[in-house]
Amino acid sequence: MREQEFDALLNIETVGDQKWFYPASHYHRYEPTPYAALEELAAHYELKSTDRLVDFGCGKGRVSFYMNHFQQASVIGVEMNEEFYQEALKNMKQYVEKHHKRRDDIYFHLGLAQEYPVHPEDNRFYFFNPFSMPIFMKVISNILLSVEDSPREVELILYYATEEYTYFLDDQTAFELKEEVRLNNLYEKNPYEKFLIYKLNI
Repeated sequence: MREQEFDALLNIETVGDQKWFYPASHYHRYEPTPYAALEELAAHYELKSTDRLVDFGCGKGRVSFYMNHFQQASVIGVEMNEEFYQEALKNMKQYVEKHHKRRDDIYFHLGLAQEYPVHPEDNRFYFFNPFSMPIFMKVISNILLSVEDSPREVELILYYATEEYTYFLDDQTAFELKEEVRLNNLYEKNPYEKFLIYKLNI
């Protein structure tokens, strides 16, 4: 199924040229996770209806809608760009109306990732290489502090992760690599074309 067909199925609009840059080097260019990659992830990694996924740098909400629709998980999209945030809200209205979903299962938060207040129900966290290491480290610290206050099973899902991200998680945190999902026909040409699932040892 092509990108446009998935958008039509979900009744959202996330396809298109979205080369927005924040005027600082800490935030990377936004681009949505390809639907083909999300299909591959869903085939190997299960989210349950009791899970709540936080997508940092969610853009127009593609990951949130896909995971809610196909895996029934509650989702929160965190986005700092006002324009993308408004697009995500518009998409949510269209998605909920077509699929008769509960509005409280999907939420979008406007703000910086490092300032997002991690909730005790948040237990899955998605990153598509959205920002620099200092911000990533702060976000991970916020997650760990939340777990200290409310112990629970937590996992990270990283797509197209840099060595900086993985070295930090492996060497300076209690997260351990649980699973690697390589994308068919892409990984052989580009070793970054994979999902890394990290689980927190508590």
